[in-house]
Amino acid sequence: MTALAHLRHHRSPGVLVTLAQVRGHSPRPAGAKMVVGLDQVWDTIGGGNLEAVAIDAAREMLRTGGTSPELLHVSLSDKAPLQFGVQCCGGEVTVLLDPIGVSGAVAVFGVGHVGLELARILARHDVDLTLVDSRAEQLAEERLAVLADALAQVHVRHEPLTPERVIADLPPGAHVLVMTHDHAEDLAICDAALRADHLGSIGLIGSSAKWARFSRALTAEYGHERSELDRITTPIGRADIAGKEPAVIALSVAADLVVRMQGEVGAHQE
Repeated sequence: MTALAHLRHHRSPGVLVTLAQVRGHSPRPAGAKMVVGLDQVWDTIGGGNLEAVAIDAAREMLRTGGTSPELLHVSLSDKAPLQFGVQCCGGEVTVLLDPIGVSGAVAVFGVGHVGLELARILARHDVDLTLVDSRAEQLAEERLAVLADALAQVHVRHEPLTPERVIADLPPGAHVLVMTHDHAEDLAICDAALRADHLGSIGLIGSSAKWARFSRALTAEYGHERSELDRITTPIGRADIAGKEPAVIALSVAADLVVRMQGEVGAHQE
């Protein structure tokens, strides 16, 4: 797994560090790169004092939640010692520190009329998007062709028997939306989501009557405490966007999700 894929999968921020300009001698030429995470570093820009200074600056950027690229000028001279010692290659380098933000993650269980409309909207955003359905025809290549130019990382999962098992594979903080064609599937997915402690929000499409039945089943049959059910939001979407057409419901749900994910970005910056 590459550094960027690792950060994306674990929904962890990082900083791309690049030797943007080199004057004189340096351990590596201009263009050398490395990625700095919260507790891991990938590749190298040459080691020594230069790399230590760059890693320290990158970690400070991660600590303070910086979102704008920054330039760092380092003199590799014994006459210009820095906090990690001296590196006397004799040159000067300019290092570009470019923050890598945390992308949102969403799993849509049920790619029916609303699910597909929602996928079309979310696919235009930089998110990790998992589409799950027990019906192969809903995930047919020609049906999902509308997502061909997606900016999102789209993962398609056909789970004919136990779609709820996908829950365990979702990245940390993933938002789950339950909207399958089968109430029994919805209930099983809700149960699995409640048993997982790594998820973000859990949303269930449906009426108040459906939720009343689910609440009874989740407590009486599945053994969940009443307080656990507060993790599930139903109905889903924004109350100020009314309408029952699939495209309108999808727009309402997507708007709510975008607000939630923007809040996550703010939390990472605190």
